[in-house]
Amino acid sequence: MVVEALAERWELKAAKDRFKAKVNEGRPPAGAVPPGAERPRVVVLRPQTYYNDAGRSVGPARGALKLPLDRVLVVHDEIDLPFDDVRTRLGGGLAGNNGLKSIKRELGGDGFMRVRIGVGRPDSTDPEIVAAYVLSRFSESEAEVARLVEHGREHTERAVLGASLADAGEAAPGRAGA
Repeated sequence: MVVEALAERWELKAAKDRFKAKVNEGRPPAGAVPPGAERPRVVVLRPQTYYNDAGRSVGPARGALKLPLDRVLVVHDEIDLPFDDVRTRLGGGLAGNNGLKSIKRELGGDGFMRVRIGVGRPDSTDPEIVAAYVLSRFSESEAEVARLVEHGREHTERAVLGASLADAGEAAPGRAGA
């Protein structure tokens, strides 16, 4: 939902099927980038694989686009963060996230950027309950989900465009591609 909102805001070309994914490409409009900044070419990739196998989409895309590892940005849900807590970082642990493990394996390392979208955790540690939780629809209101998507989109946009995250109380990650 976050990357779809970003592709829409940036008015990217219609999605094409490539790399086992839906892919939008283009440049953000001038109004989306800080004054005087260049409008970078961006690629938004939405893997159409199973989540746990996302690397089979991300790896070939990175290779074809010839991106350095630190220019790859992965936007993902994070059950270890409270709902609507969004954090950006470069590298770090994978916290048992099988989708991130697949991406790390296919990219050859974990030095990629991440925007972690907090969705909260169920009151159980039972793997079946946790899996059902992350695969279910949000129980929060439409307004709360819309705010979560907007918050995630803002963080992602700042990470991609290299704007300072100081306003969000975080260290700036440097420029990253999507």
